[in-house]
Amino acid sequence: MKRALVTGGSGAIGAAICRALGASGLHVIVHAMHGAERASAVAASIVAAGGSAEVVTFDVVDGDACARAAATLLAHGPVQVVVNNAGIHDDAPFAGMRAEQWHRVLAVTLDGFYNVTRPLLLDMLSTRWGRIVNIASVAGLAGNAGQVNYAAAKAGLIGATKALALEVAKRGVTVNAVAPGIIESPMAASAFPAEKLRTLVPAARAGTADEVASAVAYLVSDAAGYVCGEVISVNGGLYR
Repeated sequence: MKRALVTGGSGAIGAAICRALGASGLHVIVHAMHGAERASAVAASIVAAGGSAEVVTFDVVDGDACARAAATLLAHGPVQVVVNNAGIHDDAPFAGMRAEQWHRVLAVTLDGFYNVTRPLLLDMLSTRWGRIVNIASVAGLAGNAGQVNYAAAKAGLIGATKALALEVAKRGVTVNAVAPGIIESPMAASAFPAEKLRTLVPAARAGTADEVASAVAYLVSDAAGYVCGEVISVNGGLYR
């Protein structure tokens, strides 16, 4: 059974991705930093549905912690699917953005991608089969006022996706990104009421975490073996 690590697996999108991968027959390693109880609940739901899952906890910004976690995981065999979903936002107009807001948002997304993916890559390459999926954002494609740090982080992740794809495709490893648009959540509901969604989004609604998870499940499947270096936008036609 192939194993899949999903960072930020305790959040709404991360949990949906974990459940989708579990349903596809992968052993899912649900990652969390502060949400260990939520991650355990996600893992339990996968097992209850007949799948296989476990929980790991570490800070993706801490390179040493990531290296230790990778060593522990690799002791049981390669991790052939990595979904880099961990990310944060800390919004502010750029003129008033504090240095810590800038650095922390970039660190979780970009340092997290490096710290988690690099230690697992050689074992993945040795099997000549692997899937890396990075969760970006429409903000990384089109920008978003008040989110210069977040847009920069996600745009950087998209660039890393395309570059790494060129390095590893010949070894049977694909690297792709999924860029969600406005996805249902309590925060999205307050920021984007129904009438605003109808005018802003061609599909006239917010997306769901399950719709994002479906795109990820496709990209990690055998059916997507020739899809490499791509960004799939799950955005209802926003920013076309």
